[in-house]
Amino acid sequence: MLSVALRTLRTRWVTFVGSFVALSLGVALIAVMGLALASSLNAPAGKPERFAAAPVVVRGADTLRVPTSIGVRVDKLAQPRAVPAGTVEKLRKLGTVVEDRSFAVRARGGPGDLVGHPWSTAAFAPYEIDAGRAPRAADEVVVSGDWAKPGERVRTDRGTVRVVGTVRVVRTERVGGSVAGRGFESAVFYVDERAAALSPGSVQLVVDADAAAVREAVRASTGVQVLTGDARRYADADPDRDSEALTAMNALFGTAGGVTGFVSVFVVASTFAFAVAQRRREFGLLRTAGATPGQIRRTVFAEALVVGVLASATGCVLGAYGAPRLAAWMVDGGLAPSWFTIGDATWPYHLAFWTGLLVALCGVVAASWRAGRTAPVQALGEASVDTRTMTTGRRLSGLALLATAAVTLALALVGDPGELLHRKTYVSRPMLLITAVALLAPVVVRPLTRLIAWLPAQLPGAGGMLVRENAAAGVRRTAAIAAPVLVTVALTGSLLGATATLNEAKADETRRQTSADFVVTPASGAGFDAATLRGLRQVSGAEVSATSSSAVHVLEDGVSLVKSEARAADPGPLAATTRLPIEAGRTSDLDDDSIIVNREWQRHTVGQRVRVWLGDGTRKSLRIAAVMTTGTGNNGVYVTGRNAPGATVDRVDVALAAGADARAVAAALRAAARTSGGQVLTKDQWVRASYPGTNRTTRLGLLLVLGIALLYTGISLANTMVMATSDRVRDLAVLRLAGATRWQVLRLVGAEALTVVTVGGVLGLFVAGFNLLGMWSALGLLSAPTTIEVPWTAIGAVVGACAVLAVVSSVIPAAFALRRRTVELAGVRE
Repeated sequence: MLSVALRTLRTRWVTFVGSFVALSLGVALIAVMGLALASSLNAPAGKPERFAAAPVVVRGADTLRVPTSIGVRVDKLAQPRAVPAGTVEKLRKLGTVVEDRSFAVRARGGPGDLVGHPWSTAAFAPYEIDAGRAPRAADEVVVSGDWAKPGERVRTDRGTVRVVGTVRVVRTERVGGSVAGRGFESAVFYVDERAAALSPGSVQLVVDADAAAVREAVRASTGVQVLTGDARRYADADPDRDSEALTAMNALFGTAGGVTGFVSVFVVASTFAFAVAQRRREFGLLRTAGATPGQIRRTVFAEALVVGVLASATGCVLGAYGAPRLAAWMVDGGLAPSWFTIGDATWPYHLAFWTGLLVALCGVVAASWRAGRTAPVQALGEASVDTRTMTTGRRLSGLALLATAAVTLALALVGDPGELLHRKTYVSRPMLLITAVALLAPVVVRPLTRLIAWLPAQLPGAGGMLVRENAAAGVRRTAAIAAPVLVTVALTGSLLGATATLNEAKADETRRQTSADFVVTPASGAGFDAATLRGLRQVSGAEVSATSSSAVHVLEDGVSLVKSEARAADPGPLAATTRLPIEAGRTSDLDDDSIIVNREWQRHTVGQRVRVWLGDGTRKSLRIAAVMTTGTGNNGVYVTGRNAPGATVDRVDVALAAGADARAVAAALRAAARTSGGQVLTKDQWVRASYPGTNRTTRLGLLLVLGIALLYTGISLANTMVMATSDRVRDLAVLRLAGATRWQVLRLVGAEALTVVTVGGVLGLFVAGFNLLGMWSALGLLSAPTTIEVPWTAIGAVVGACAVLAVVSSVIPAAFALRRRTVELAGVRE
């Protein structure tokens, strides 16, 4: 059998090259995703940055620790606590204590991420003067980077300052001296007194004393941390950014791996099945020559084994080549930390190789079984019209998957509609429906093809009729070519449509809930100071509601610590500037002893009391004053300012009083917010700024998932078209003998390719529409109705690209074949 398989591979090389290309690229994709996923599992040990030269750092409590029956639950606090004053006094007796402060600064011509610090903390990085001198007065600063030079005056949201020096970070890792390092922040250093006035709160300090003595001094202070060595990195602004970036990458590569793995398996199985189906007459000849059904099946399996081993090995080599380039693209795009590289894990190669080989063998199971069961006379008598394209097993499998998709959607809508809004759900659900539609495609391909080609068939001439009949007769060929288009359109419509629909729902929800005429937002990363708030509240004709961001934690089922975003507000102004989606209770009932929750909370009955932990970790029992609908999941909770200790006002909603002039009020608001760098937006401007669309990370992630999948399906489409066209050389020769010109035959081939692409596009639109309809229904049940956003532009571009690929990949092989004499083509062997 192996010798027969090898001779067949040599004879039918076009068909097997197509299968080889599809499988090797599929294995390469799995290997690339596996290598990237393996490399995103662990982050390198972080090193301290701002406090690399600090002896000991003492930090106030910044985590909430709640003991439960299954262990201690831990979560980050929205407002970390300061080190208690009594503890600070004890530390001062041990040695020099320097209080650290960090606050956002906006400067004209400066970086957008400027952060201010006291000058006395500069030595702990350590920074050293690069040019100029240290600051000595309240209006003097020292900056890092090269955006300002000594002697320049710079206007900031903290007042106009004069740059008197620049600094650079110094590292001492190398033996024999210090080395200038790359900056990790854009810093502005003020004299200590001015920094304390700009940012009175301090949650950490540096102590020049023995670490053991420091630990003894803070022993009685709950939650206070003593950081030494590499643990000093937890005093940096974002100590968990590397692990968080890896977590995000892990989720991204997991999603991308799942999608590309599905696409690879789907396309490879379809390609192998089509390759076997092309050889029915060859199998009939073998059966006539005395081959048994078992020998036929073993021959097909031997061919698949040879192709599978070679293609899988090639795919692993391609994966090893492509993975580092993917990592470099991720770093350049800001999706991965600068240190991210591909590791030396070997399990992705094993996974990719054996998956490829298994798919190759499984892809020929059904087709080889059918070929082995065909009687010699039946096989030799088969016409070009495909018959019995739907086996009982395929029909049952397709119906079962279709029913599963419908039932799981119905159960989600009845039980937990919010589940359908999660990314993992709307990314994975299309795969189930794509598989179901692909299995059932032979049932709908013929009537759908006749419907699509009905109008061209009515035109004068036989071209339209031939296109319709050829596409409808070759059901297997049409289904195999339409499969990559189906996957491409379904994934594009489902993923991009889901994110666009969800974004529109969030924007609509925010628009409905905001009754304010203006929204005042502070400088990036900052809050409003007391003077600015007084100025805003004094504007005539304006009802001002100042709110701040915080968090509330609640323990559900005795073991699950759930964190909810919270907004702190005064109930009177809040009711005047918002329309909260209240389903029970009243907004005006909110007071210092109560909370407004949403329906997602385990306890959501008005009048019940819930035990919560506030943003600074304070435990408190609050009465439920009102309950909001779930919505898109962004409703959060509402408390008063007293229940958000340490939170700064970061948004001011303004409603016009009766008879107030909008332009005059807007001008007064801008004047009041100008000193702090605040921006006055209309309601519509604020909604657009708050929900401009998919964020950059998600967008690039979707582009990665779709880009890889669509590139692969595009190559597979071209590959399948070449296989299908090369198998129809005799059919094209018959048309030439019947009187058709060479250009008429090529136009016919191109028109058939367009028809098949249209079939795949229609099936893909059905899948995308079904998934978007499920999300739309879920949003309606969650009281967040919106319109379905179909990404017509993206779908049109994808279908257009598939059409071009299909036409080019079918016309070019046909044109080369038709260069031979027609009589020779008609007698060419299969």
